[in-house]
Amino acid sequence: MKKILSLILSSYIIFSMQSCVLAENSPSAVSNNTFGIHITDEKDLPAAASLVNSSGGDWGYVTFVITEGERDHDRWQQVFDQMRRLHLIPIVRIATTANGDTWNIPAEAEINNWIAFLNSLNWVTQNRYIVISNEPNHATEWGGKIDPAGYADYLNEFATKLHAASPDFFVLPAGLDASAKNTSTTMDEALFLKRMLAAQPNLFDNLDGWTSHSYPNPDFSGKETDTGRGTIDTFDWELAFLKSLGVTKDLPVFITETGWSNQQIDPDKIGSMLTYAFQNVWNDPRVIAVTPFILNYPQAPFSQFSWEKTDGTFYSYYTTVQKILKVAGTPVQKVSGQIIGALAQPVILPGSDFVGAILAKNTGESIWDQKDILISSDTNDVPIAGYSFSDIEPMKLGLIVFKAAAPSNTGIYSKSLFLSNTKGTRISNSFPIESVITAINKMQIDSFFAKIGSYLQSSLNLKF
Repeated sequence: MKKILSLILSSYIIFSMQSCVLAENSPSAVSNNTFGIHITDEKDLPAAASLVNSSGGDWGYVTFVITEGERDHDRWQQVFDQMRRLHLIPIVRIATTANGDTWNIPAEAEINNWIAFLNSLNWVTQNRYIVISNEPNHATEWGGKIDPAGYADYLNEFATKLHAASPDFFVLPAGLDASAKNTSTTMDEALFLKRMLAAQPNLFDNLDGWTSHSYPNPDFSGKETDTGRGTIDTFDWELAFLKSLGVTKDLPVFITETGWSNQQIDPDKIGSMLTYAFQNVWNDPRVIAVTPFILNYPQAPFSQFSWEKTDGTFYSYYTTVQKILKVAGTPVQKVSGQIIGALAQPVILPGSDFVGAILAKNTGESIWDQKDILISSDTNDVPIAGYSFSDIEPMKLGLIVFKAAAPSNTGIYSKSLFLSNTKGTRISNSFPIESVITAINKMQIDSFFAKIGSYLQSSLNLKF
């Protein structure tokens, strides 16, 4: 006996996996790979991944800059998609435009344009790490003047609007130059911070973490064992100073710039210095990411910081850092999508396996693969025996082919299919379907097709 199973799908659903981990929560709540690197060009992403995701590591960090003139959705979506495939977490520092050696003061009117652009992107992880500006205690970074109150006002407004646009934005202040003195073009970081908080006393209520430029000074050649301000341990001094100013909030630390000068220090010694730093200083549980400056910039003015040489090879410290044992990060990603339609094998024997297919669109942040997504049913009359599909990237359609066992009894079955994770936890709303099961034995099938053939032959004068 054979049966006809017809899956009638009349609409689609959106499914989503909810998580209690929000952007303003510390990313240390999940397994985290602190290793990262700073880049200037997306073509360096594969080399960055090879560095930070090596030796057991996964989901390391990459810091890069987007300027006002580079707000091209298609370009950066492609960059984010590549980072997703490479398991790299973006830390985006936003910037204005340069006027010679000086960066223009950001206009408050541009904040909404920034938010519209940033919100238009499908991010790699739920936490959207945003660093607002760069070292404003340098006049060249703020339109030729030093204005801690002006920066604090801008930062506060920007952070407020980002959080209103999406709770997933993880807002970080600009990293400051901890070694700067009080001159006509620079301001001591301590004084700058005091004046920022004088202008915006509740500023840190709107910030999710702390950005540090923990350089080993003087001359980017300090010892790896030095501690305190102006060392690779600068972040610790900064957090203590903020606490002295009344900032009681626990601030996850992102060291977005650090590193030794390969012109002041023998490059063959930098590897051991970095190893010490990662294993004895930057392993502080408050530190979320360390992205040394810079992977590939062998020309002026940053040649002394470049990990890559002019001939395209790397200094030995690149390989040394590769060999340092790391952990596999598990950042939270949103999982969501749409079931567009489905079909199943129309004629089956009772109790036998049959095949079906679901057309689905991935609208989340993660790449769907077979180890993460399962098809489930809310009843046991049509159990799913197996499934198969190629990886489905966000915003893409994919065909999920499944195999199920047909019921032994005839009738009309009302049930629901949904997607779940490998633990069986439902990650979607139920999708109602009806299965029309009609009992037909082999003799009836042969008779049916014989009658069809006879009709066609007599009516259309066809020969078989």
